[in-house]
Amino acid sequence: MEGQVAVVTGGGRGIGKTIGIALAKKGVTVVITDINIDDAIAACKEIEALGVQGMPLQMNVADSASVEGCFNQIREKLGRIDILVNNAGITRDGLLMKMRPEDWSAVIDVNLKGTFLCTKEAVKVMIKNRYGRIINIASVVGFMGNAGQANYSASKAGVIALAKTTAKEYAARGVTANAVAPGFIVTAMTDALSDKVKEEMLKAIPMGKLGSVDDVANAVVFLASPEAGYITGNVIHVNGGMYM
Repeated sequence: MEGQVAVVTGGGRGIGKTIGIALAKKGVTVVITDINIDDAIAACKEIEALGVQGMPLQMNVADSASVEGCFNQIREKLGRIDILVNNAGITRDGLLMKMRPEDWSAVIDVNLKGTFLCTKEAVKVMIKNRYGRIINIASVVGFMGNAGQANYSASKAGVIALAKTTAKEYAARGVTANAVAPGFIVTAMTDALSDKVKEEMLKAIPMGKLGSVDDVANAVVFLASPEAGYITGNVIHVNGGMYM
């Protein structure tokens, strides 16, 4: 994988940053895009400390002009895109009857439309090189649903179907498309939960523990690697047995 170029959206913090660092450890040049440019710059400093190039870009994945502009910069400066990790995502939780239409639209625009826009741009480069790895970060709730997350669950089910369609359309051009569906992962978001809520979460996980960001990153790196060349249109579940 050394010398390849990866784009990780929403890579400034959390799972996205861990994925970027994991790819950098394989010798991959990593473009970190984020709505917050300061986070992207900080993540790239960690990547460059590993001896590989990092490229921070401010990008709003829900805005087509922003996405096109960033991918044009990547093509001009790096000349190739081998790996795309569609990680950018937001939540706007609320029960279905009380959910505001703007909260529904915001989540769908970032999580699903953003994945579509980035995939569309990356594929243009990948099919010319007849090589590419696209990995969409989905979620266990895209399979199970979750009370209070109608918008988020629908968006994650959508990125799974989008990966499968992308896989079918571009398999003959050497491009694979898959998804990774994390379960409950230790992040700043879960750290803020009460002990009682965490106890209830653990009851739903046969392994009896939350996953780590490294667990997710390891699955992504595998799907991004040459070793996963005959895997496309699939989902790797990283959830400790929570969904089977």
